[in-house]
Amino acid sequence: MSSAQDTEAVLDQFLESRGHDTETRTWERSYNKLQCPDCGGLHEKSASECGVCGWSPSRP
Repeated sequence: MSSAQDTEAVLDQFLESRGHDTETRTWERSYNKLQCPDCGGLHEKSASECGVCGWSPSRP
């Protein structure tokens, strides 16, 4: 029986071979601020969504 990690790896490989990005993105750090990986907007550490473009870690 395969583990969940094995299943996820197979699914990621399937998606990547068809041109999909499977990388999980998160906030970048800039000094004591969070930086949006999409637009580069800077936010306080408590931010859960980018106030500039609307990106959030839960919505890639």
